[in-house]
Amino acid sequence: MSIASPLAGLGVTAPVLAAPMAGGPTTAALVTAAARSGGMGFLAAGYKTAEQLHEQLTEVRAGTGAFGVNLFAPNPVAIDPAEYRRYAAALRPLAERYGVELPPEPVADDDQWEQKLDLLRRAPVPVVSFTFAIPARQVVAALRAQGSVVVQTVTNAAEAGAAAAAGVDMLAVQGYAAGAHSGTLTPERFPEPVPTAALVAMIRAATGLPIIAAGGLARPAQVAAAIRAGAQAVMVGTALLRTSESGASAVHQAAIADHSGPDTVLTRSFTGRPARGIRNKFIDAYDAIAPSGYPALHYLTSPIRKAAAAAGDPEAVHLWAGAGYREAATGAAADVLRTLASAC
Repeated sequence: MSIASPLAGLGVTAPVLAAPMAGGPTTAALVTAAARSGGMGFLAAGYKTAEQLHEQLTEVRAGTGAFGVNLFAPNPVAIDPAEYRRYAAALRPLAERYGVELPPEPVADDDQWEQKLDLLRRAPVPVVSFTFAIPARQVVAALRAQGSVVVQTVTNAAEAGAAAAAGVDMLAVQGYAAGAHSGTLTPERFPEPVPTAALVAMIRAATGLPIIAAGGLARPAQVAAAIRAGAQAVMVGTALLRTSESGASAVHQAAIADHSGPDTVLTRSFTGRPARGIRNKFIDAYDAIAPSGYPALHYLTSPIRKAAAAAGDPEAVHLWAGAGYREAATGAAADVLRTLASAC
């Protein structure tokens, strides 16, 4: 049975979309380039203020009418203050090496959740997607009522069922090979190692919602396999990190370009949530002792990561990347997306 995609009504004709990558890699130029390929891109609202998001939305609206915005829905991972201080003490020599101060106590925030929702209510966007948690049903209903397509990131069939019950239009089915943060709703545990195409087929059988597949889709054949498994589209992020529109840092892009580099691993050492990145000395030193705790660990390690990136040192930077990062190509983002769609 064929399932219609709500994205078709936005003029999306190509099956490969640009994923939201928080922290800088996703730029307005990358989002508009994705639309030029016949697909669409998602702005990453995470780690931005509502005002910063508004500014980026203004830029994107000037370039395309087909785009989405991804929000981090609040799902904090509590951390015992004693565990926080233990981990901070372990990190202190590295912080001193870079000349930075670490927050003495856990920092908690909700990433300006309500302010960003208010922004999207005042100025509706074509697509709104959520990661980390499923918003309340009334939030979903309000966004849909104003014309936004609502997409929920899920990592297993149980999460997909809960998202369907909340009334979302589509699912972003994220496999464990995906780069950066896992969208798991239970961040105390790593996601199950199910290949993306198999996960799509599993969730397609469990729910009738249309699917955007994501996670380790680095070659045209992998994209085609996800479509055959039942996805209406796929979403790629790591594949775009080296493109001319990418906002990824120089140290990040260099690590992605090093095809002899280490494999990727899932770790909570940088942020206290499961996330996939290229293995480096920071992960080797701290992964085994890192507690769960988000966003507290994100703020704890942030000064170190920023200083290391500024110094060009990849060994203390979160080098987020999917399992197929060695396939990432240079060039225009629209060309990369068209190539990935070529086997569909």
